[in-house]
Amino acid sequence: MKHSVDITQCPKCAAKELGRGKHAGYAAIYPINKMSLGSEVEHIICIECGFIIESYVKKPEKFKGTIF
Repeated sequence: MKHSVDITQCPKCAAKELGRGKHAGYAAIYPINKMSLGSEVEHIICIECGFIIESYVKKPEKFKGTIF
């Protein structure tokens, strides 16, 4: 996944070591009013303070047609 901004440090504590994690299974995001299995959610996380800097769905195409 290409991020819109290059993230180099935590905006909360200024640490420079960041990690990646994901929600999966029952923690997936599901489209409203559409039958779909949903998508995993991935996060960029500060490994010093635990702040979740950015979150995004791994398969954004599953949300086509759900625009409000």
